[in-house]
Amino acid sequence: MPALGTPELILILTVIILLFGVGRISRLGKEFGQGIHEFRQSLKGEGEK
Repeated sequence: MPALGTPELILILTVIILLFGVGRISRLGKEFGQGIHEFRQSLKGEGEK
């Protein structure tokens, strides 16, 4: 399987932005980051009262 180079990655990113839009992608990234943050807190036991 051939490796993906810079031009291929730029093309894939462009297609994703055209399909979903910048606003939706940023919202999904924010929600994904919050989910990871909450998961790590639950592993540490923080937030339990």
